[in-house]
Amino acid sequence: MTDPYIPLEMEIGNVRKALHLIYEHGFGFTVITKSNRILRDFYLLQKINKKTNCVVQMTLTTYDEALYRIIEPNVSTTKERFEVLKRMRDAGIPTVVWLTPILPFINDTEDNISGILDLCIEADVYGVICFGMGLTLREGNREYFYKQLDKLFPYLKEKYVHTYGNQYIIESPDNKRLMKLFHQKCEENGIVHNNEQIFNYLYTFEEKENNKQLSIWDWGVK
Repeated sequence: MTDPYIPLEMEIGNVRKALHLIYEHGFGFTVITKSNRILRDFYLLQKINKKTNCVVQMTLTTYDEALYRIIEPNVSTTKERFEVLKRMRDAGIPTVVWLTPILPFINDTEDNISGILDLCIEADVYGVICFGMGLTLREGNREYFYKQLDKLFPYLKEKYVHTYGNQYIIESPDNKRLMKLFHQKCEENGIVHNNEQIFNYLYTFEEKENNKQLSIWDWGVK
């Protein structure tokens, strides 16, 4: 449950070593990241995608750059992640976007969701994964989250406590309307928006030399 392209990766190169092994043995590859550091391994991703399939998954949550700098400091900007998606598009490497988490009363707006989806449309992403407009708060990270709300959005913690109490699933009051917008916009622009369909896609890749679709389960019977 961490981004493999942490700053230390640029020194130790564990992901790059794994990519070399994946390519050597003919496996497919997918990764979830928020970092444009993935471009360091761009040539390896191209080689894997040419041989089997490579899918780059990128998290996008905040269209407004000023708001992004508040709630997602110290990671690649939304604009930088968008550039990664376009680079993959131009290379024929499929992409999937994770639209999560969405923070109630902060980025659960029509402008934000539409803006992110516009980026996805321009980048020609395969699909967008969304579990609903909201987030989850476990015991422990709830306290940290509330501490950050006090620091960055004064008085908003009280609104969270009043609205959600100690709920695990924190759903935006505008969830239904925003999810309708999400599904409609994806449907109109040919973006897959069914989570199960996307996950099935991630588990299937082509052995391109023989032009045959393979599942991960096929390897045991070859």
